[in-house]
Amino acid sequence: MAEDVPTEDFPLPQPQLLSEEPWRHRPPYKIQSDEEFGPTKWKGHCQCGRVSFKIRRERPLATKFCHCQGCQLLHGAPFQWAAIFQKSDISFCRGSKGLSFYSSSEKTTEYTNPTKVSCAFCRTPIMDEGRNVCLLFPPSVDRGLFPQEKRRWKETFEVDCHIFYSSRVVDIPDGKPKWAGLDGSSERLDEP
Repeated sequence: MAEDVPTEDFPLPQPQLLSEEPWRHRPPYKIQSDEEFGPTKWKGHCQCGRVSFKIRRERPLATKFCHCQGCQLLHGAPFQWAAIFQKSDISFCRGSKGLSFYSSSEKTTEYTNPTKVSCAFCRTPIMDEGRNVCLLFPPSVDRGLFPQEKRRWKETFEVDCHIFYSSRVVDIPDGKPKWAGLDGSSERLDEP
């Protein structure tokens, strides 16, 4: 937990929530030592560096572009890029006390599940925490410095499919499966 203490250079904002809240004591928010967590395959951070995390799974369970209007609005972008991991695959290294939450279904910044998680200081979106999994945003995962590291990152987080493609604002002719709603339970759309 010592790694989560703010430094003079990086003071953390004081979000509304208290450290006694139960969410702080379970994955992915519970800060774990390297020995507790196990081998780290990936590391990531917010733009300002006040929040950092590690991932122990080599590859996400799935990677998707979500084109729903909610994701477009909340991300200020044509779609959200999400890599799905089990909650226990992720652990915050620093800054878990400096997280900001927003539940789009409840319209609240109080922690509730599901929730959108971002750095409370720079507002970098980090992930969506669902009831069973986390949808981590690949741009926050370190790509590495060398070409082979960047290639590994690109291959690992390559998108598997598009969801809510019927709400798209841009066409993406990438040959990946495109679903009108959720993958596997909605109409499959052909590329234009």
